[in-house]
Amino acid sequence: MPETIRDKTVFSLTEVARSIRKTIAERYRSAYWVKAELNKLNLYSHSGHCYPELMEKEKGKVTSQMRSTLWKEDYQAINKRFLEVLKEPLRDGIKILFLARLSFDPVHGLSLRIIDIDPSYTLGDLEREKQDCIDRLIRENIFDLNKQLSLPLLPRRIAVISVETSKGYADFIRLVDQNLKGYRLFHHLFPAFLQGEKAVGSIIRQLTAIRKVKQHFDMVAIIRGGGDDIGLSCYNSYELAKEVALFPLPVLTGIGHATNETVVELVAFANEITPTRLAESLLERFNDFAFTVRGSQEKITMHAGQRLRHEQQLLDRNVLRFQSNTFRIVSNHRRRLKEFTRMLIHQTRSITRNIKKYILQQQSQMLSRQTTATIRQHHLHIGNLGETLAIKSISLLGQAAQEMEDAEATIGHLHPDNVLKRGYSITHHRGVVLKSSSRLKEGDVLETTLFEGKVQSKTIFTVKTKHHE
Repeated sequence: MPETIRDKTVFSLTEVARSIRKTIAERYRSAYWVKAELNKLNLYSHSGHCYPELMEKEKGKVTSQMRSTLWKEDYQAINKRFLEVLKEPLRDGIKILFLARLSFDPVHGLSLRIIDIDPSYTLGDLEREKQDCIDRLIRENIFDLNKQLSLPLLPRRIAVISVETSKGYADFIRLVDQNLKGYRLFHHLFPAFLQGEKAVGSIIRQLTAIRKVKQHFDMVAIIRGGGDDIGLSCYNSYELAKEVALFPLPVLTGIGHATNETVVELVAFANEITPTRLAESLLERFNDFAFTVRGSQEKITMHAGQRLRHEQQLLDRNVLRFQSNTFRIVSNHRRRLKEFTRMLIHQTRSITRNIKKYILQQQSQMLSRQTTATIRQHHLHIGNLGETLAIKSISLLGQAAQEMEDAEATIGHLHPDNVLKRGYSITHHRGVVLKSSSRLKEGDVLETTLFEGKVQSKTIFTVKTKHHE
């Protein structure tokens, strides 16, 4: 009851609190659906009860704020439905539509007791946030930037963002390191939270760290194991999606879920459904390249064998042509030399006979006083004839010598050593020049003569083609 103090009616605090509680209890008898932002869940693990902080904002400013209670049994039932519908637990920072009763406690004051929360309302809000994020990235012309980068043909240096203890990371590393083909890939772990409230900031910090050493990597792999769809809302964050879209290296994701793609997956260079599938897709690039290399190797081997056989045939023909031409040239020059020799001897003898005859004739006619002068003149004439004879002989001999030198030069060019110097080779089998591979057997020892040195090899046989090891 109120007291009268100095003509004033005075109520105790307890009376005021009880009056407020009575008024509220009479006025707010029903439960009400209320929408608000769940600022803090405030889950106490030892009791299982929650004391959520609720607020409403307008243009970034808080317009109302109230605390509430969510008892353990109600929280467990609500959280279970959130996991089923949203694939996310009840957490801080989401908008909720909840059923609550208004109550007032003289000690604890005004509060809302949350009875139920509609997860579909939160799901719709998250989907709107996701679409808003996509629209914003598109407006800023950065949505497809990471997809426009070039991934190396064989990405061998991988920066991995994951949790070291996750199963997905272990599966990825096992496949990469223990692949059956023995491909060697370098990978380095940048540990981060991959779900929950800390995931966005943690992943962005590791992307920032990788950006500083980007020259050491070909790509980034964001790997999240577990195989379920829980905790994916962080991958719809605008800040994280923007960082991935603007990243200077191709970002590939394998975050292990089967629902609609998140924004981070949409803006990434490529996305695989699981870490295992991401590892397999990388190894497939190596397998495809190896298949192409093997095909090229077979073609090179085949064409090289054909070219070697063709060149061997050309060499054999050139050797035969060389032998034939050498014999013909030498024979022709011998014949011409003999003809020049006979001609020289014949001309020398003819000139000598004419000189002797001329001398005898002159001696018999010149017995007069002019005998000495005449003889002197004839001696001079004989000297001129001798010089003429010598000059002509030297000319004929020089011409013959020049033709011999030309023949020797031609023969020298066709010499086997000079042929070998130009890149040809001669292959012997048991000391005999090999002209055909038709009689060879597998394991026959061949000796190939090059310009510098010799090479021994054994024959092997493939389908329709013979190769040398």
